[in-house]
Amino acid sequence: MTLEQLRIFIAVAERQHVTQAAAALNLTQSATSAAISALEQRHAVRLFDRVGRRIVLTDAGRQFLDEARAVLGRAEQAERLLADLAQLRRGTLRLGASQTVANYWLPGVMQRFHNEYPDFSLSLTTGNTQDIASMVQGATIDLGFVEGVVEAPTLSVTKLTGDEMALVVAPDHPWASTPPLTAAQLQEGTWVLREPGSGTRAVWEDLLKRNGLDKASMRVAFELPSNEAVRSAVKAGGGAAILSTLVIQPLLENGRIARVDIDLPQRNFFVLHHKERQISLAEARFLDCAQP
Repeated sequence: MTLEQLRIFIAVAERQHVTQAAAALNLTQSATSAAISALEQRHAVRLFDRVGRRIVLTDAGRQFLDEARAVLGRAEQAERLLADLAQLRRGTLRLGASQTVANYWLPGVMQRFHNEYPDFSLSLTTGNTQDIASMVQGATIDLGFVEGVVEAPTLSVTKLTGDEMALVVAPDHPWASTPPLTAAQLQEGTWVLREPGSGTRAVWEDLLKRNGLDKASMRVAFELPSNEAVRSAVKAGGGAAILSTLVIQPLLENGRIARVDIDLPQRNFFVLHHKERQISLAEARFLDCAQP
C-alpha cells in the first residue's frame, strides 16, 4: 500500500466519482481505477459498490476512509518537519477556528505570521468550538482556536487573550432603556441564539446558570448558524442575543442595535493542540504571533 493509493482512494471516496477524482489529481481515469482495484484485490475487501454509473462507499470503505486520512495526516506531519529544517521557507500550517475567532481575530494573527514568513502557506477551516476540537483530535488540522471551553483528555488547551461579550437588542426593545436585573426579567425575554456547541452559545448558557434558569424555560425565537445571522435577527427586532463586541461594534456605532447595560464576564480564547503531537517550529512561531 502506498501513500499515492491512499490519496487516490480518499479523492474517489470524497467525490464518489472516479472521473472527477482523476481530474482533481491530474491522473487518467484508468490509473485511478487501477489504484482502487489494486487496493481491493490485495486486501480482498470491497471498498466501493457500483450502483449504475455511480459508486458508493461500502461499510469497509467508510471505516478505511478515517484510517487513510489519519495515515496521510501523519505523512504530512513528516513533510512539515522537513519544512522546519528548511527554516520555514516552505510548508503549510493547517489552522481551524470557531466563527468569532476566524472572522474577527485570527486574520490579524495570520497577517503577522505572513509578514515574517511570506513563503509559508496557511490554510483555515471554520466550525463551531466542538467541530474544531474534533478536527484537532482527528489530526485534520494542526492548531485550533476557539472561544468555548474544551475538556478533552487528548488535547492541550492554552488560554489566550479573548474578547468582550455584550447583550444586545434592537434600539426600540424595552431592554435598551431598562436592563433586565432579575432572573424573572431575563426569562421574560425572547432570545436569538447560536447553535449548540458554539462558544457564543455557551456564554448565554452560563448566564442562565448563574441566574438559576433552565434552558427549557426560556423563549427562543431562532437558533442560527452564524454570528452575522444572529446580529441581523437582533437588528430586525427578533429578540435579544449575546455576541462578541468584535461582531457588533459597527452596528453599535451607527445605532442599528443597542447594548444592554448588564455585566458579562470577559471571555478568553483558547488554542488547542493534540498532546501526542510535538509542537512544530511553524506552530511555535504562529503562536508567538498570537500573543499580544
